[in-house]
Amino acid sequence: MADITAADVKKLREKTGAGMLECKNALVSAGGDFDKAEKLLKEKGLAAVEKRSGRATNEGKIFVKTKDGAAALVELATETDFVARNPDFTALGGVIAGRVLDEGITEINDELNGMVTDLATKIRENMSLKRIKTIKAGAGEYLAQYIHGDGAIGVVVKLGADKPEVFENEEAKSFAFSIALHVAAFNPMALDRSKIDPAYLKEQEEIFRKQMEQDEKVKGKPANVIENILKGKISKYLADICLLEQGYVKDEKLTVTQALAECGKKLGAKLTINDYIYFKVGE
Repeated sequence: MADITAADVKKLREKTGAGMLECKNALVSAGGDFDKAEKLLKEKGLAAVEKRSGRATNEGKIFVKTKDGAAALVELATETDFVARNPDFTALGGVIAGRVLDEGITEINDELNGMVTDLATKIRENMSLKRIKTIKAGAGEYLAQYIHGDGAIGVVVKLGADKPEVFENEEAKSFAFSIALHVAAFNPMALDRSKIDPAYLKEQEEIFRKQMEQDEKVKGKPANVIENILKGKISKYLADICLLEQGYVKDEKLTVTQALAECGKKLGAKLTINDYIYFKVGE
């Protein structure tokens, strides 16, 4: 049998993340063959992950990378918040987000899943790459990002201006960041009313109508009055879920649309919110 040195065990541990005793036993089983021992440990790790594959991955982090007017968002999930804080887990999320951004990847592929599996076998906890998304800024557009807490929520917002140079101004950048913070805080369903699915809106209308039919104060009123009350309820609901109509996070007396106009007037440009992405762990 080949001599197993402490240096060999240390080297294998550093490469695989397995325990010292596990590394020593793998080297003994492999007759001192380092590559074979590494394979044995990986197979053992895969088996451990396979046993846990049915367990929920509701913890994790959102990662955001931006470069050259483009951004990538990634949700990397795991079983426990303890592993979500692991430096290797955090490093992997950053690497995947960077790869998605640099290569323009739009769908999760075998290569990305393989990177996750490699870490899962090392840590021996079920992990999954839940979703990825990219967004690009065109001419006269600017991307702002916001990460809430320790990566529980990630947001990227795309603002536009009729004078592109306005985004060289720190006040404009600060405002864009505030809009990203607003999205993280209020999680709007859509940018504006035109982006709401008509089928979803019809469903909500039916819910409100049912509620009104059971309301003693409303159901005896004339049909035209009931319809007006219904329209008012729908309008208020849309204002609550549409970004441009929500009360601005920094001053709820203003809607986001009004805050845009106010900031734009101050900067001498017309500002718009053109798009946004909101990721929350577990959603």
